[in-house]
Amino acid sequence: MTLKTTKLRDAITFALAVGATAVAGTGVAFAQDTTTTTTTTTTAPAEQQATTLDRIEVTGSRIRRVDAENASPVVTIDRAAIEKTGKLTLGDLIQELPNMAGAPTNPQVNNGGGTGASTIDLRGMGSARTLTLIDGHRIINGDVNAIPASAVERIEVLTVGASSVYGSDAIAGVVNFIMRKDFQGMEASLNYGLSSRGDGERTGGSVTFGQTGEKGNVIAGIDYNKFKAISAADRDFSKDATYLYYGSSFVAGSSRNPFGRIFLPSGDPVRTALGCSSVTRIAGAPGNSTADYRCYSGATDAYNYQRTNLILTPQERTNAFFLGNYQITDDVSAYLQVYHNKTSSGFAIAALPFDANSDGVLISKDNYYNPFGIDFGAGTNQFMTRFTSLGQRMSFNATTTDQVFAGVTGFLGDTWKWDFGVNYGHVTQDSETHGYVYYEGLRAALGPSFLDPATNTVTCGTATAPIANCTPLNIFNINDPQTIATLQQYAVNPMYRLMNDQKGFEANASGELFNLPAGAVQLAFGGAWHRDYLRTTVDYVAVAGADGTCFISQEACGSALSGSFSVGELYGEMFVPILKDVPFAKALNVTFGSRFSNYSDFGNTVNNKLQVEWRPFNDLLVRGTVADVFRAPTISDLYAGPQGNAPQAQDPCAGYTNDPAHAGACGAGTGATAIDPVNGIGPQANSQLTGVISGARYAGYQLKPEQGRSYDWGMVYDPSWLSGASMSLDYWRLTLGDNISTIGAQTVLTQCYNDNNSPYCPFIHRFANGDVSYISQPTVNLGRLDATGWDLALRYKMPSTAFGSFNFGFDGTYIAKWDNDVDTTTNADPIVHLAGNYNKDYGMYSRVRGRLFADWSLGDWSASWRTRYIGAFDIPSGDGACAYTGNFCDPLSYSSYVTHALQVGYALPSINSRLEVGVDNVFDKQPPVLYQNNVLNANTDVNTFDTIGRYYWARYTVKF
Repeated sequence: MTLKTTKLRDAITFALAVGATAVAGTGVAFAQDTTTTTTTTTTAPAEQQATTLDRIEVTGSRIRRVDAENASPVVTIDRAAIEKTGKLTLGDLIQELPNMAGAPTNPQVNNGGGTGASTIDLRGMGSARTLTLIDGHRIINGDVNAIPASAVERIEVLTVGASSVYGSDAIAGVVNFIMRKDFQGMEASLNYGLSSRGDGERTGGSVTFGQTGEKGNVIAGIDYNKFKAISAADRDFSKDATYLYYGSSFVAGSSRNPFGRIFLPSGDPVRTALGCSSVTRIAGAPGNSTADYRCYSGATDAYNYQRTNLILTPQERTNAFFLGNYQITDDVSAYLQVYHNKTSSGFAIAALPFDANSDGVLISKDNYYNPFGIDFGAGTNQFMTRFTSLGQRMSFNATTTDQVFAGVTGFLGDTWKWDFGVNYGHVTQDSETHGYVYYEGLRAALGPSFLDPATNTVTCGTATAPIANCTPLNIFNINDPQTIATLQQYAVNPMYRLMNDQKGFEANASGELFNLPAGAVQLAFGGAWHRDYLRTTVDYVAVAGADGTCFISQEACGSALSGSFSVGELYGEMFVPILKDVPFAKALNVTFGSRFSNYSDFGNTVNNKLQVEWRPFNDLLVRGTVADVFRAPTISDLYAGPQGNAPQAQDPCAGYTNDPAHAGACGAGTGATAIDPVNGIGPQANSQLTGVISGARYAGYQLKPEQGRSYDWGMVYDPSWLSGASMSLDYWRLTLGDNISTIGAQTVLTQCYNDNNSPYCPFIHRFANGDVSYISQPTVNLGRLDATGWDLALRYKMPSTAFGSFNFGFDGTYIAKWDNDVDTTTNADPIVHLAGNYNKDYGMYSRVRGRLFADWSLGDWSASWRTRYIGAFDIPSGDGACAYTGNFCDPLSYSSYVTHALQVGYALPSINSRLEVGVDNVFDKQPPVLYQNNVLNANTDVNTFDTIGRYYWARYTVKF
């Protein structure tokens, strides 16, 4: 179920290599960590250890090498850094990195969220364009909160495209969660947190057990955490629906209010008498007489839906895991990893809005309770209300994820290593929603009705044709006890179910081919196959038709889906050392890579990469990568049927009468003759329209994969004259074409309004009076992305002093350009320039993001300070009046947003324990108000800014 518009969604943090350049306690290492990313830790025969023990496989390459720093820019967050944040879920941690942008989902997203999930959106390219791995293996669920934090040894974030290494989705980069391999004993921890306002309570704990023997090791554990909801009514920035129009901000809300907004036609006596086109019921009046109504005023009558929304959705999560390795022979080892996650979560939004037009319900002029004597709905006169007497719309989601990796790995000869493994993943998600009404029942209840003199009761139908088993509904007064009882009679709680199944296998080998004067040429090669299957089921009352409507509110309508695809792949990667220990080239290496993928649904694709490493002298590494990237269509992209949507958009046709320049968007084929020739199409009721999204095949479109290229040129400097210091600087660029995207409703309206011949025009559907009925939003290949920027990372570990040990670090990113050419089929300029801007369809793209941290330790004491920086940004045309006039279209400008976090720890060696306390958002920084005409939730960007405020937490850990 979709309740909002579909969005596309540490400047690259680089750090010191482990070893001589390690930064203890910062959790970040330049270029690469020195621990292996392979699935198991094996012990090679003694004669092999001299050549294999010091070689590692790093995220972004299948070649095992001694070098910690190489051509791939990778940020590494170690276990110590994870623990210092106090975070119970990994999503909170990852989303603080400066190279995140766009609109990654998280538990702060209420309307359009509620699953408890957090996703990763590197470079703002959308979470579908970042690949997530566990120990180098694909995982089925993109929710990183489903990964047990207590099982993670470190996180490696590759910030260049890697389709030649990993295949589809690795466009913006790869996030690889490396699990613990060697742990002996038992570790238990308890966590507690609470906001400074006494809400948002979190509780959690974990138990981890490990045993290591001569033949292998096992690690098992359980994580549990629970977060309580926070109401938007409990924060000043979010408690009122705040809008900006004509340069002035004001508290308003939705015109779908519990007293109704009723539009009357020209010439109606009530309209003439009151002098207004829309009326609302007077508070306390029964509503059965025209005298019970007055003119509607948006300033005073709009419904403040924000008071019933959430800024932190409730969630309860349990993770269990088992990691095992067993050495079968001296050369062969087996491994098994099992993960299980159960997440319970939900959202809560305002009571159901009712719009007789878009909901396809006719209120008969002959309904006994209708005091106006005219029809409402179904393309006639508009009637809107809100069923507050039914209570909020809510969801209850239960998501279960299981993942299994199993295989064998071993050595051949002195340098070759091989592995074979199978991968199985399974996800189910059950959702039950509350607060909806069965409209098919309402249609009869709102049809003709009469007072039966024989029984003195109001009866459905007419005196000559009464309707049995039907209770007329007084929708003009939703607080009437009879109305409440009737609404409850037709209340429904639709169910939705998703099942995703993934299975596959892979085989890999790597080793040396032959020696050159500069070193050994190495080869890695292998193959993989996997099959994805997705099935969704929808309650019969929520099955959508072609127009996106069903038996309940259009926003909750969906379609059943069943589809699958399979892919077989072959890859090869070769490392060639060119020069070594010659003037101006302590090392010069080149890496080539290629991957062939054959998909059952669209065919073949080949993706290549070229990487160069040049070390002119020991302290400096200059690196570059050029890599092809691609993303294959998902099952939903291909096969999804029509589904209700509620996109935010401004109708540019308000006031349109018969101007042929805009007939494609505003009048042609929509009953233009019925549009008011004087006043034109009426003003838009609110910032949301009705949308119908669908997959490509449903719309008769054949999707292709996205294709593009990733570039990175940079350098890493480790000055020998300043021990413990290091710096990296990288320039990056991403280009991507044939973008797979759901067309935005605003894009459809704007492009067609500007060009009657736009291919978007057939997607606009209007009622005879010109009001928008719905906007079709199919999934297609359309547009091109082009983004460039810079990443900077600085580290310094001071020599130990009598005052303790200090580590300092800075990571930042600068977005120089982020352009989306949304329609490459026309010569018009539909390019959306996102760099430095917030956009409601794409998210946040402030040019500068950064984080600064400092760590201190002395004996049993330790402390850390973290600062997160989001630079200044604009909202182009952020004034809601921009849709109607050019006088108020200067961008809204916002200053930078900075938050701080503090952590203090104390070890108790005598009882093998450690106590930590911390404060997030130390100075209680509140998010900027972006106004509801620009956002969907809480007057701000909940995907980016902290909505909770100052937050206290504590953790106690004991080891045995």
